[in-house]
Amino acid sequence: MTGGGLTALLEAVLDVGTGLEPHGTLQRLVEHAAALTDARAGALVVVDPEGGRPDGPYTDLYTVGMTEEDRRRVGRLPDGDDPDARSSIGVPVRVRTEVFGRLCLTGKRGGPFTDEDLAVLRVLAAQAGIAIGNARLYGTARQRERWIEGAAAVTTALLTGEPATDALVTVAERARLLADAAAGVVLQPTGEGGMEIVAASTPHDPGDLIGTTIAPGSPVLVQLLGGEPVFVDDSATDPRMTTRVRTRFGPSMMLPLRSGGHLIGTLALPRRRGGRPYTPVERLLAAKFASQASLALVLARARRDRERLAVYEDRDRIARDLHDLVVQRLFATEMMLESTRRRAAGTSAADLLGRAVDELDATIQEVRTAIFALQQPPAEAPRSFRGRVLRETGGAAALLGFQPSVRFTGAVDALISDPVAGRLLAALRGALAAAHRHEGVTAVDVAVEATARLPDGRPGVRLTVTDDGTRDDGTRGTTVTWQSPH
Repeated sequence: MTGGGLTALLEAVLDVGTGLEPHGTLQRLVEHAAALTDARAGALVVVDPEGGRPDGPYTDLYTVGMTEEDRRRVGRLPDGDDPDARSSIGVPVRVRTEVFGRLCLTGKRGGPFTDEDLAVLRVLAAQAGIAIGNARLYGTARQRERWIEGAAAVTTALLTGEPATDALVTVAERARLLADAAAGVVLQPTGEGGMEIVAASTPHDPGDLIGTTIAPGSPVLVQLLGGEPVFVDDSATDPRMTTRVRTRFGPSMMLPLRSGGHLIGTLALPRRRGGRPYTPVERLLAAKFASQASLALVLARARRDRERLAVYEDRDRIARDLHDLVVQRLFATEMMLESTRRRAAGTSAADLLGRAVDELDATIQEVRTAIFALQQPPAEAPRSFRGRVLRETGGAAALLGFQPSVRFTGAVDALISDPVAGRLLAALRGALAAAHRHEGVTAVDVAVEATARLPDGRPGVRLTVTDDGTRDDGTRGTTVTWQSPH
């Protein structure tokens, strides 16, 4: 090789060896190879990494001096170590021990390819292998950095007070972006033993993923419950995939979200049909992200539980203060007024004092009702009859625009049986709905008397609902009464 040819080769080696972007590096490799050997056309065929054979199916193609028709006809090109005296020459490109592709040249100008041409090709192929290995390491490092940053961002978002549903969407969306997936979804266990999609991030997909379920006993679910991730090459054809949306997706990862040895959810990252498969590095990084997300979800839930406990403790303190201070003072005032009313019997002041005593008694009942409401966990469905009545009136407040007044007389939880309680609550709902339909209603009073006497003299329960609205016939004020034996 002449001095000028050696200089050109060194320049080519430097150009190929210093790039960290694989596509540009590989295209320059083909161009340099053709120029240094005076070939009319060249191609670098990237083989299927699963096949690992120089003559295996190729996944990418870089060419110089070829038409589109030539590119479509690319097939078995030479890859041996000896030049083909007729028209072509080729060598494998290896990244360490892995066959990455084959570099082929055809149509040397001025004669057949020589041993010197083969040596030049080997040098370029070796340098390309080193450059590709470096580019892969750099790409993997950058990819790992993005996944770590993503996991940190998710942890920060979850610990800043997001509601539970928003937290799951945050996990799904961040994972989708990092994995370059068509969708990111989070599934949680159902009461029947299956799993259901409860959060999804799908920018280019119909919004019908929420509610999709995996049936109990499905092979995918068995793997997830065992703590094993599930990797699928094609969701549409894999027999393990049974959901109704599987046909629109291709490669997919399903990663268990675990806490304390228990499955608390699954992060699924499907790509579109025909999308590129997930690499081993992507699978590893996604699994680590899922582990970090699991921990963040558990920490966020623990923080919310602590905050809820603090609220309950504060509500309990307020309830104790109301009971120990306000109710006792109101009751003492009522007793003083009642004593005064008896001494003033027969005078006009007696009627005024009587009304004041009644108002104080009603106020005491409402404060006791407020105390009971404060002592109930707001996130849970009430179990007691008293709590269920308060839930009905609380729900009606959203329609009425104000909170109905509620008063209980007697030990309603102890005296009212479940069948009677069910009928009374149905009557209460009907009365509240009727009050909402009345024109100009500004107040609704609900009274539940567990120690009432029925017209036949038997003990029972009486519900009275009174509102100040105007009925269709123009009458203002309506009272609905329902009563039943205990």
